[in-house]
Parts: sequence; C-alpha cells; structure tokens
Amino acid sequence: MSKVPMTVRGHELLQEELKRLKSVDRPRVIQAIAEARAHGDLKENAEYHAAKDQQGFIEARIKQLEGKLSHLHVIDVTSVDAKGKIVFGSTVELLEEDNNEQIEYRIVGEDEADIKNGLISYTSPIARALIGKSEGDVVSFQAPGGEKTFEILEVKYI
Repeated sequence: MSKVPMTVRGHELLQEELKRLKSVDRPRVIQAIAEARAHGDLKENAEYHAAKDQQGFIEARIKQLEGKLSHLHVIDVTSVDAKGKIVFGSTVELLEEDNNEQIEYRIVGEDEADIKNGLISYTSPIARALIGKSEGDVVSFQAPGGEKTFEILEVKYI
C-alpha cells in the first residue's frame, strides 16, 4: 500500500484518538462488561450485549487507526520550501469571482477533509486546480454546480 499524505495536525488528531481509545474507552468498556457479567444470566443481559457491541466498535476503530497511522506520510508544510506555490498543507485565501466572496481553505489529506471548517482534500477538484499556482493567479475548475473561478489572494504555510 502506498503512503497517504497527511498534515502534522491531522496526524496528531489520529494519535490522540488512538490514545484515548486505548487508555480511556477500552478500559471503561472492559469494566462495563465485567459489571454486566456479575449480574448473572448473559443471554438476557442487555447491558452485557450493549457493552460487547461497544467493545467491538472500539476494537475495530483501534485497528482502523493503527492501519492508517502505519501508512501515513506526514507533511509539515512549515518545513517545505514551496517558493510561494500552493502545495499540500498550504492555506489559501481566495476571492470567488462570481460573488466577490473571500474564502480560506487549507489543503489536507482525505481523512482530514472537512469543508465546513475550510479543510479540503488534495484530491478535490478545487485543490487539484490550486496546487502549483501562486498569489495573483486566477484558477477555474469544474465544480458539481458548474464552473467556478477564483483569484488567489494569499498563500500561507502555517
């Protein structure tokens, strides 16, 4: 499997979630299973079955996170000499030419993308149009709602 790019912040968030699952959630559900077992008949014990289901979800998520973390290529945009170009991890301030609305996006990995928080995947149409461009450039791309045109106002490496 090839390496998947991710920002430093995205990597930190995955590691924090994994640590919480292993050190807080897993012990809590193990304790809940032990308490439910103490109540007797396991066939009709709803608390036991709910705790076992939750344990399954936690263990699956731990396995998923460990798999993702083993295939990451963490990119620290602050240490990349991009020479003013938009690269993975860049934060870009744009002016939408249709309505003169200013928008700020950060180009991140697929697992980090959250459009509501201004985080766009490097595989998205807008990110693919932006990568390699510089301040002052105008980019057009085909969005699901039709063609969009943006002027690049600022490129930041934070």
